[in-house]
Amino acid sequence: MLDPLFSGRAEIISADALQVYKHLDIGTAKPDAKILSRIPHHLIDIIDYTETFNVGEFCLRADECVRSILDRGLLPVISGGAAYYLKSWLLGPPETPTADPILRTSLEGQWAGKSDEVLRKELIRIDPVSAERIGNRDRYRMLRVLEVYNQTGRPLSDFPVHEEPREDYRVLSIGLRRERAELYRRIEQRVDIMLEAGLAAEVAALREQGARREDPGMKAIGYREWFGEEGEDEPTVERVRQLIARNTRRYAKRQMTFFSSLPDVRWFDAEEDIDIPGGLLDTVRGFLEDDV
Repeated sequence: MLDPLFSGRAEIISADALQVYKHLDIGTAKPDAKILSRIPHHLIDIIDYTETFNVGEFCLRADECVRSILDRGLLPVISGGAAYYLKSWLLGPPETPTADPILRTSLEGQWAGKSDEVLRKELIRIDPVSAERIGNRDRYRMLRVLEVYNQTGRPLSDFPVHEEPREDYRVLSIGLRRERAELYRRIEQRVDIMLEAGLAAEVAALREQGARREDPGMKAIGYREWFGEEGEDEPTVERVRQLIARNTRRYAKRQMTFFSSLPDVRWFDAEEDIDIPGGLLDTVRGFLEDDV
């Protein structure tokens, strides 16, 4: 969209929590070859879908990319995606203890035979604030709450989040917004496009390779729905379509609430009949000129 300004002088750092996974292409709406040929992208296809990826890892890798891009005299653009990733990079992540692989493996084994509902009840008991923030089937983040509690005896939500933007970079934060009805219409349209592009075949190939519902990448919206609910029969394609659309709407609503908490965002209305919202290019040009 911003090719007139960015082509040849900028590189994109994806803040999408799911595009990091290899082989999850259609369901995560990764940029196609045409886009990648115009503007280089980073943090896409960097790990296997069986591996975990968290906000701390994102912040470390994003910082490495930012420094590398700036060292080459180019402009880093962090785009996406996961609002929590963006906020954590912009403000700095909470100073929680680092992940403990041995403890994590122990917790995974301890809770392997128990439902997400039972796990959520435990979260509500030890950390109701975090439980409210985490999706009902986001087992990875739920176990992270238990991991921190076991390490420190403190709820994850007790660790303070930084309130002021980091000072080592000058940042222009841009947000695009749509009317909710239009956003939901586009979500329904996107689900249909993904199915037409071969999402069912992509998931079938992954399952043939051994992908399981427990794999971190398979917990993503667009993939987890194909496994059905625990104890239920395999869902039909139409049922999967309905579930993906519903879960995406819910996710979008949570994300917009979270994005609204970001500091100093310049918001622009994304309209149906124009490629670039009015005033956006002038805002970016002004920011770049001030940086000269």
